This record gives sequence, C-alpha cells and structure tokens, in this order.
Amino acid sequence: MFYPEHIFSTAQEAQIIEAIRTFERRTSGEMRVHVEHRLRRPPVDEAVRVFTALRMHQTQARNGVLILLAPDQRAFSIFGDIGINEVTPDNFWEETCAAMQPFFAKGDYVGGLIQGIAIAGEALAKHFPWQEGDINELPDEISYG
Repeated sequence: MFYPEHIFSTAQEAQIIEAIRTFERRTSGEMRVHVEHRLRRPPVDEAVRVFTALRMHQTQARNGVLILLAPDQRAFSIFGDIGINEVTPDNFWEETCAAMQPFFAKGDYVGGLIQGIAIAGEALAKHFPWQEGDINELPDEISYG
C-alpha cells in the first residue's frame, strides 16, 4: 500500500505542476491533479466528488479539468466541467485516457499525467485562450486524499 503524498518525489511533483502552469499560461481554463489513496466509488464518480470538493465548478467559464489518479487500485479518470465538455467531441475524455493509459500501465505516473495535461491543455488553449486580465482561479498544486 502506498501513501498518496509519497508517490512523487519533490522533483516529479514540481514537473507535474510546471506542466499545469505551462498550459494555464495559454488558457483561461483550470487544471488540477488529485491523487487518491483509496477509491470508495467508481473512478469517474470519485472524480466528480473531488471536482466538487475542490470547487472546480466555480470557475467563471466552467472550464476546469480534473485528472484523478488512484495508483494503488490502478485506476484513473478525467472530469471536465460543462464549458469544456460543450466544445470538445463526445469521446474526447475517453481518447485522452487512452493516450495516458500506456504510461500508467508501465508505472510511469508522471509521464501519463503530463500526457493528459498536454492533451487537455491544448483543448483548453484552443477553446478558451488566455486573455488580458485572466487570473489563475484555482491552485496548481497536486491535491491528495
């Protein structure tokens, strides 16, 4: 069993946070990564719960994206708010998960997260480009539960 706050080294955590910040400089969208110790419900349901608990639904454009990872159970999910879901294809999150899965299958959680951040970040930048006066509405740090 692992403890979620110990899954990444300080350098790895900084690498993930920098990936988030890199894309957030190009978009008004918000991205978060959450690492869960133990899922109590299906991954997508847990992602919705965490999304709400982190108040990600309160962004001005409703364009937040949460990547939830539960390595102990070999599970993950992505949840996007209504704003981003309205402008991306119906299978966008499934395809993003499919691009991340090979990294996770090898235990490369950093690589998988950065892949997901890049794909979601490109969509956010395309549909919600950064505008003068945009502010960072949510923290970029990884949350743990």
